[in-house]
Amino acid sequence: MATDIEKAPEALQELVASADTGARKLQGPAGHVIFALALSWALFQLWYASPLPFTFGIGILNDTEARSLHLAFALGLAFLAWPAFKRSPRDRVPLTDVVLALAGAFAGGYFLLFYGELATRPGLPTTMDIVVASIGLVLLLEATRRAVGWPMAVLAALFIFYSMAGPLMPELLSHRGASLSRLLSHMWLTTEGVYGIALGVSAGTIFVYVLFGTLLDRAGGGNYMMQVSFAMLGHLRGGPAKVAVISSALNGMISGSSVSNVVSGGIFTIPLMKKAGYGGVKAGAIETMSSVNGQIMPPVMGAAAFLMVEYVGIPYSEVVKHALLPAVLAYIGLLYIVHLEALKLGMQPIIERAPRSWRDSMLRFGLGLSGSAIVIALLYYLFTGLDAWLGAAAPWATGAAVLALYFVSVQQAARSPDLPEDIDIDNPRALDTWPTVRAGLHYLMPIGTLIWCLMVEQMSPSLAAFWAIAVLIALMLTQRPLIELLRGRSAAGHWLSGARAVIDGLEGGSRNMIGIGVATATAGIIVGGITLTGLGLRMTEFVEFVSQGDVIVMLLFVAFVCLVLGLGVPTTANYVLVATLMAPVVVELGARSGLVIPLIAVHLFVFYYGIMGDITPPVGLATFAASAISGEDAIATGVQGAVYALRTVILPFIWIFNPQLLLIDVHGGFELMRVVLACTVAMLLFTAVTMNWFRVKSHWWETALLVVAVVLLFRPDYFMDRLTPSHRLLPAAQVYEVIDSLPPGSRLALILEGTTIEGDEITKTVAVNLGAGASARQRLTEAGLQLLPLGDQLQVGAVKFGSRASKSGFQQGWDVSAVQQPTDRPSTHWFYLPALLLAALVWGTQGRRLPAPRLAPA
Repeated sequence: MATDIEKAPEALQELVASADTGARKLQGPAGHVIFALALSWALFQLWYASPLPFTFGIGILNDTEARSLHLAFALGLAFLAWPAFKRSPRDRVPLTDVVLALAGAFAGGYFLLFYGELATRPGLPTTMDIVVASIGLVLLLEATRRAVGWPMAVLAALFIFYSMAGPLMPELLSHRGASLSRLLSHMWLTTEGVYGIALGVSAGTIFVYVLFGTLLDRAGGGNYMMQVSFAMLGHLRGGPAKVAVISSALNGMISGSSVSNVVSGGIFTIPLMKKAGYGGVKAGAIETMSSVNGQIMPPVMGAAAFLMVEYVGIPYSEVVKHALLPAVLAYIGLLYIVHLEALKLGMQPIIERAPRSWRDSMLRFGLGLSGSAIVIALLYYLFTGLDAWLGAAAPWATGAAVLALYFVSVQQAARSPDLPEDIDIDNPRALDTWPTVRAGLHYLMPIGTLIWCLMVEQMSPSLAAFWAIAVLIALMLTQRPLIELLRGRSAAGHWLSGARAVIDGLEGGSRNMIGIGVATATAGIIVGGITLTGLGLRMTEFVEFVSQGDVIVMLLFVAFVCLVLGLGVPTTANYVLVATLMAPVVVELGARSGLVIPLIAVHLFVFYYGIMGDITPPVGLATFAASAISGEDAIATGVQGAVYALRTVILPFIWIFNPQLLLIDVHGGFELMRVVLACTVAMLLFTAVTMNWFRVKSHWWETALLVVAVVLLFRPDYFMDRLTPSHRLLPAAQVYEVIDSLPPGSRLALILEGTTIEGDEITKTVAVNLGAGASARQRLTEAGLQLLPLGDQLQVGAVKFGSRASKSGFQQGWDVSAVQQPTDRPSTHWFYLPALLLAALVWGTQGRRLPAPRLAPA
């Protein structure tokens, strides 16, 4: 099935190609070579992500070897797929690019080809090593310029220069400097530079998720989500904009590319939004924000989210859990924005559907929601029951159950009319929701497999993606033949078209990964420069000087850096740079001021502000794609998008001070329900504040009351802290008693005193999450921490490398001066009540100003 991007005009396809897949479209032998290389890369990555190498005992690669082969494919394809300049030929590959591709592939694969020799002489590079590393770095920078853009190439070159010119730098940035041999060895012949964590995550995780999204779109999943959104919302007031929001949210679950999301959905939704009355600028801004926010929507978030697993040291399922509520809130806020815009502009539905009573609509919605919940619960208990009852035979029973579910869903699709392949912009027609949903239920199976393997089975992200892709490939091969057979028709030809779709999807996934592979390798240069020069240690002093110890100023500075870098650097590189330099600094300086900031909160803060670069004028690529469709000015579209982005921009500041937004320190289902409902209402009220419209245009005092309500809902702890403290300080000797009183999943906060490497005596507050355990000492050990009694005092003993305690800021040898014990104060959620009363007051006062409904003529 053709993807939505393939339905777009040629100019938009070229825009997506130049950003994601490579601007060259080749036929003949050259095209076949690139196709074969891309297909081989996808097959290798599937093999590497699967359990098959260990099952058969062949093709087993360690992480470094896999990174090397991954980079070899990326560099080779980058020079073949991207022309050197705008005027360079796009219908053929010049000989110089062929030579550069071969040289880049050799330099990238050098670690794999000579791994044994390099392992025997660490730190002692030969002349051959230096030559290959030099060529490799130059070619990597050139590939980055072509595939990613010159800003990132220049940034990486600056870090190389800084690594060697340390003695020439100002005192704050000066360091000893590195020789050329040491620099090249560090960057290319170790895992501290190019072959570091970022490239490892790209090779081990990001590739298979990009491949999953590409295959699902090729199978028809993207079109299915668009059609379902249109069936549910297209007939409402402002329906096309609501379709853009919901379809982008659904597509964002499986895709992490802002530009392709804008084009695939925007070619339908933007013209329809203009037809509904939004205007080109607002239509482009709505589609841009909807698509950009797709990077924050689990389970498949932007590529940078997978890097958090390594930087924060938690499973990807935990990242998904923490990111879910803010992502849903961001989309709820945007959905409310488009609704308020429709009210302000007095829009009417552009699609007529048979009218239903309010009671009938609510009944249908309730039945659909409750029915879906019941089905999900039954499936959950079925699969967990099979696992508990059958033991080693459970996988076979689970596979049989999945096959049965697939057959039932395909049978439902066969009984339903085929989904339209696009939306008729000129004469859109209403679709019935349930038949539309039923026609593509089988598309939910790969997504369900991915979520199940990630969240329930707790598989690694790469293995979960492999099993989801395996289910998806089986679906692509069999869906059309089975549907035709169930309809009593011949399946001839459909088996071959299914296989062709799989091969095209594998090739397309590899093309989408070229830029990401190159970008993560170049991010390794930046990280290598930081580790080689010790720049990260100097950043604490610099940020503390800029912020003067004020946490808000520090966060504003970090947000500013993210936005500035986002003007020319992709989200992944932006995240790597700022997270490496700034995230530990924010946690450390927050601890010194007595504020415990969870590490995941800081990394999500950086991630959110990094993706804003895709809309921020004057460079945001997603904005340019939307403006190309709408025919409006890109700057005006970007400015309008930035206004709509306020509801996303505020969230990171809130969860820094109120981690419950990330579902941290939320205990029990009732408390979870309160937090979710309060945050949802707060987001709706904040949206009304930014739009200056609730039920009608707001007076200034109504806006002020709504602002107070938003603060009460988002930060109830701020007001409770003014009445009664959240904790009391106890002597360090009572730490084990405090641990015994804390339930699993709670945070233990300690006051530490020690000396920094600069010789400064400081006090800081550090917290670590505690799991379950038979004793307090076992719970500390599970978190990677040991405490040593020294007479009446307590000292931090061993801190396990890479553990939660290590990443939380615990340092060996520091004294524990006190322990924080939570007090039995009333719940902070009591402040939700006055907030709701204020919102109800404004709702009522504005209701009196609503215009009287028009009576139908007799």
